[in-house]
Amino acid sequence: MIGSDYVLEAHNIYHTAEVDSGGCLNVEENSALVLKGVSLTLHSGEVMAVLGSKGSGKKALLDVIACRAEKNTRGQVLLNGSTLNKSIFQQKCGYVTHSVDFISGLTVSQTLHYTPTVFNGYSKSSKVRQILADLALSQVAHKRVEYLNTSEKRRLSIGVQLVRESVMVLLDEPTMNLNPLDAYLLVSILSNYAKKTGCGILLSMEKPRSDVFPFLDRALFLCLGGVVYSGSTRGMLEYFHSIGFPCPQLENPLMYYLCLSTVDRRSRERFVESSQQIEALVQRFARETPLPDVPINPIGSGFSGKVPLSYGKPSEIKVWGMLYLKLLAATFSCSHAGLKSLFLRLFALPAAMGLMWIFYSNVGDDAKGFYSKSAMILNILGLAYGTGVWVTISLFPPWRNRFSKEYDDGLYTGTTLLLAYESVSLPFSIISTALSVCILYPIFLNANDPDGTAFTYMLVALWSSYILAEQLSITLLLFVKSRINVAIIVSYIFCVSLALASGTVRSYKGLAPWLQENTKATHTRYASTLLHSAVFLTRRMNCIPNSVTVCPLTSEYLYEKLGRALPQENIDMAASIGFAVGFIVFNMLLYLIPVPIFIRRKFKE
Repeated sequence: MIGSDYVLEAHNIYHTAEVDSGGCLNVEENSALVLKGVSLTLHSGEVMAVLGSKGSGKKALLDVIACRAEKNTRGQVLLNGSTLNKSIFQQKCGYVTHSVDFISGLTVSQTLHYTPTVFNGYSKSSKVRQILADLALSQVAHKRVEYLNTSEKRRLSIGVQLVRESVMVLLDEPTMNLNPLDAYLLVSILSNYAKKTGCGILLSMEKPRSDVFPFLDRALFLCLGGVVYSGSTRGMLEYFHSIGFPCPQLENPLMYYLCLSTVDRRSRERFVESSQQIEALVQRFARETPLPDVPINPIGSGFSGKVPLSYGKPSEIKVWGMLYLKLLAATFSCSHAGLKSLFLRLFALPAAMGLMWIFYSNVGDDAKGFYSKSAMILNILGLAYGTGVWVTISLFPPWRNRFSKEYDDGLYTGTTLLLAYESVSLPFSIISTALSVCILYPIFLNANDPDGTAFTYMLVALWSSYILAEQLSITLLLFVKSRINVAIIVSYIFCVSLALASGTVRSYKGLAPWLQENTKATHTRYASTLLHSAVFLTRRMNCIPNSVTVCPLTSEYLYEKLGRALPQENIDMAASIGFAVGFIVFNMLLYLIPVPIFIRRKFKE
């Protein structure tokens, strides 16, 4: 139940947004006024519909109220008489788009339970059960989200906002692509929930049916950004009747007045006539409903007073815990998505290294070409990088997409998501790498390795390669939406690194001096050196320390390939680990930076 009565008000809203004008480069020429003096009032327990045809400004109005507008906005949005800024909206209100991005493998109940909120334990479990009942989802509570139909997914996306105890909920086209029965069910559920809990519901609709009319307490008709009517649905019939537009019997009032508020584009004459009529209706409504005496300031420019906060915002530690448990639940889910996630995290790298065992199990020190140990090192590094990219672009994008929406809700930062993701990913990567080294270990050594030195070199080289590929993919996934494009870019970077810095495709001695120096800034140089060290470890065990003449084959080979006679394993291990850990820290800082508008726009539906 909502603790107190709330009133949401919008006064004299003007909003300028970008429009498609054929690719002009001048931003000002691509801007247009999409909202022109819009006002509305919504009380707790009421359902208000924003009605209008495509391009009328419905979504722009919701974005302005939710403090997500990207261009210039003037006017005032108030909650209980205080200016509604982004922080207050994120704590007290919710915004539901018609697109849904849930984490596959989770059930409906788990999706609601792992939504970050300030309360937990029994109170949260009780709230989840209540939301499931209110949204008619109790029968599918244990159903995987990927198997839900469109109506169930839409109601679940609404439930994610309701479980946070939002006092005002904005919904962008919630009935889009729903059949008439599901649309009726959804609106009736929202109306019942509003009356029961005192939550205010503001939803946009493009094609309202007559059967939803009884569930709407208020209506706002928009046309080309102007207000044709704003007020109660009961007063709507009286208002239009008083100005000479009574609704005919057996007509759907919502559609009848929506058609009255829509520009007719079937011919030039109809366009001019309907535009003039709508302009007259907008001016008539503006004259008959004088605006309250409020200043017209840019929205978000100030905050007067405070809105009482019943719960506030969950701490980052609490959010991290929810995300961590959510990741574990999705990974160990007994579903196709869960089994896929578990296989990729645990067995993808060992499976790739199993191919190396098949090809190189009998390779000798004097082998040439593809079946040489140099080719083996090249292929092992390439597969480690490639597997890291493959696993990341398969598993991380759904979490990135979910983050792009929950970031707008103010639930958590990108750093919190990465901390939770790496808390699950790192243990799996270490186990997976250890299994891979166990597969490769016999083909690297021709003798015993009593102290496990070679095993350690291989473990560090493979693990750091895998993690570096994962982190570089995560970096690009912040900016690039297509996972295929990310895989291509990262693969190209590693192909260049392998060609120049692995010491396998060509030796360092054949590179220009400036390229030789630049290879020191690549992870491949150090990981490759560790693998070379593991290969020739048994020969170096019989060498006199600091001697080049006693082991000519080992020393000459390493000098030819790597530019030095004796590898510096401690430096190579530290550098390899440093690259992986450094990129993890870099991504933590990168995802902590507020996401720019042009990036957020990419991930909008």
